[in-house]
Amino acid sequence: MRHGTGALSFFGGAKDVRYAVDLIEESPEALGDPHPSGRMATLTRAEDQVEIPDRLPVVALRDLVFFPYIVLPILVGRRRSVAALEAAQEQDGLVLLVAQKDPGVDDPGSADLFRVGTIARVIQVSRLPDGTSRVVLEGLGRARIRRLTTSTETLRARIELLVACETEENLASPTEEGDPTRPLEVAAPAGEKGTLTSLSSSVIELYKEYALLHERIPDESSSMLSAKGDRVRMAHLVAGHLILPSLEKQELLEATDVHQQLGILRELLVRELQILRIERKLDRQIQLQLGGRVNPFDLTPRVKASGAEPSPDEPEEWEEIAEQIRETDLPPPARDRAEKELSRLRKLNPVAPEAAVIRTHLDWIVSLPWLARSEDNLDVKHASEILDAEHFGLSEVKDRVLDHVAVLSLVKEMRGPILCLVGPPGVGKTSLGRSIGSALGREFVRVSLGGVRDEAEIRGHRRTYVGALPGRIIQGMRRSGTRNPVFLLDEIDKLAQDFHGDPGAALLEVLDPEQNKSFTDHYLELEFDLSDVLFIATANTLQGIPEPLRDRMEVIRLPGYLDTEKREIATRFLWPRQAAQHGIPEDRVELSREAVHGIIARYTREAGVRELNRRLSRVARKLARAIAEGEDIADVVEPDALKKLLGAPPYHPADRDEDGDRVGIANGLAWTAAGGEVMDVEVAVLPGAGNLRLTGTLGDVMKESAQAAVTYARSRSNMLGLDPHFHDKIDVHIHIPEGATPKDGPSAGITIAVALISALTNTPTRPDVAMTGEITLRGRVLGVGGVKEKAVAALRSGMKRVVLPAANASDLGTLPQEVLDSVEFDLVKTMDEVMDAVLTRNPTSTLRRAPEPDLGIAQPHG
Repeated sequence: MRHGTGALSFFGGAKDVRYAVDLIEESPEALGDPHPSGRMATLTRAEDQVEIPDRLPVVALRDLVFFPYIVLPILVGRRRSVAALEAAQEQDGLVLLVAQKDPGVDDPGSADLFRVGTIARVIQVSRLPDGTSRVVLEGLGRARIRRLTTSTETLRARIELLVACETEENLASPTEEGDPTRPLEVAAPAGEKGTLTSLSSSVIELYKEYALLHERIPDESSSMLSAKGDRVRMAHLVAGHLILPSLEKQELLEATDVHQQLGILRELLVRELQILRIERKLDRQIQLQLGGRVNPFDLTPRVKASGAEPSPDEPEEWEEIAEQIRETDLPPPARDRAEKELSRLRKLNPVAPEAAVIRTHLDWIVSLPWLARSEDNLDVKHASEILDAEHFGLSEVKDRVLDHVAVLSLVKEMRGPILCLVGPPGVGKTSLGRSIGSALGREFVRVSLGGVRDEAEIRGHRRTYVGALPGRIIQGMRRSGTRNPVFLLDEIDKLAQDFHGDPGAALLEVLDPEQNKSFTDHYLELEFDLSDVLFIATANTLQGIPEPLRDRMEVIRLPGYLDTEKREIATRFLWPRQAAQHGIPEDRVELSREAVHGIIARYTREAGVRELNRRLSRVARKLARAIAEGEDIADVVEPDALKKLLGAPPYHPADRDEDGDRVGIANGLAWTAAGGEVMDVEVAVLPGAGNLRLTGTLGDVMKESAQAAVTYARSRSNMLGLDPHFHDKIDVHIHIPEGATPKDGPSAGITIAVALISALTNTPTRPDVAMTGEITLRGRVLGVGGVKEKAVAALRSGMKRVVLPAANASDLGTLPQEVLDSVEFDLVKTMDEVMDAVLTRNPTSTLRRAPEPDLGIAQPHG
């Protein structure tokens, strides 16, 4: 005996379902019930293990008796029933389903309910537009109400289980009188085993004929019945599928003896079969009289013709589905498929699991925007005003969107382009997609793809799986309500893949203009036209996007904001929004331009504006607190108030000319996922034996660039005025600060070479010059990527000149005008030109050169 929990449990058991009782003693005072001993029971069940409290919320049912082992959807709309359902979901998902004596009573009390009901588990809850809920329930076992509480919002009952011994082995094991494990239901005596077996077989044979004759009973329901296994389960399954008045089904539910329950079932089945045979015979005779050639003794089930009017007893839900199909504007293939599915549904028992699957499938078909379109606003001026009002800068993206609007205004219809906005976090990629939807007058749908690793998330699950749903694309189209929304695929570079498939490959059909006009979702199994959708993808880097997917998209880079752009964004958008969110009256407090610049320069270090927005939020919180405490605050926040509001600044202007010692240090430009950065490269030359040491968490490509730079310096030793064997007497240590951050890529090649030559020749570098480029062994400078981000970072860090490979000359045309006006760009082809631009003096142009073999390096200037 177990004490203390006061709970009922269903436990897993052997193949044949067996029930056991484990009573839990509680005092009558603890139970709140004067029932003797206050014992509770534990019910053992083969399928699973479920802990059952001794008190359960109660849902009253009209014209329905729910049986164990049955899975059935019901509609819940009454106040107390909804409250009971919510109470069940908050706890363990279990409710007690009890039938009403009078279905016409809206608020049943204790006298209006039967005393025996079914404990059910909530499987699925769907909220319907009219406020009701569609709940799928699974019957677990029977229970008798010992005490019902009706004074609260939720009906609650203290229960005791009704269990029975059902196998013949249990029938042969008598229970001693007074034993606390005595079942609450008594099975047939052992001497009647033969009678019980024959009675079970008779009920099964009668039910098979009943299922064959009755139109609303699925034939499959009889295949799961067996006379030799669990007879209680068999009796409940048969009783649950019979179409009978509620009082007769309640009598079956309350039967306290297996033999008695099977006897009642047999009598009812014999009666119902006689009625069905007479009805079928009359139908055949009428058809013969009307000239039909039908065998009058053929008693096979009638099959409704496709498109026939529903019978008077057809479920009202099916009539609503048929009306939805008629009223919805569907393309011919979708309409044909919906009508075929409805025809299948009409032949099934409403409680059959397949019926629920078909109903859900039909609901998706009729709710999709197959032909519905939103009217585009093709006014180019209007679109330009909206984009400028909601976003500052980003001229390239705006021009592309305005081009699309202009073309649409001329041709009226065009396949939607696939745009991919690539840029660091916080530059406004997602909000820009929403603004494009507003500018075009289209619905906006956002789907986040970060971490998606299952192909079914894109194409949908096949309906053979339990809980199958369409993919995220079809779900997004349903939310939009139109076939031409602006569809944002966020974080497309964060896709993953595993044994479930590659979602990136599944997106090929979505984003290919030649294929997406006939996109097929596995769940729908119908072609859906996505050609009118304006797809916009966002990514931080292109490296995470598969090459075939990248080839189908038009890439637009967002390099990050300049400081002047950040000031405008903070003044126009961020600060007014933060002030309103924190309750600061409009125009009560303003930020001076110097204060905004101080926050940007000393409290943030980013390409976007997210950290800037967080800093402004903190300023707003401090000011709101001061206003709430009645303090006097200035109307304008000046830079000297920032330390009090934000604390000590975490960033300080970089001092790249400390004591004028710039020997062995060079400023490189690096690209990161958060934008461009200026990166220092330091080289130290020490006495040694020719060892090269690289530190700073460098990747393989950057290590190779360092080795190439060392080899170049050795090959130019004569021109640099160095001992040809200098490398045998020294050790070279190359370090890139911020060692905790991994670094890789070939663009640091010329920076490492300049720092090395500076250290070897004791020549300082210029502090206001930054560079990027790949170096070869012969001193050629090759082109690199990320020029726009690197140029913006150079301006942000106060660089006056930037050394770029000549191969990147075309990238200068994409740079913001402010960068071109503030930074001078030197285009170089060889390391000699790099040293002219970066070193305070070029060792190759001032030292006398000894004869040397031709190494294929361009002659130095001067």
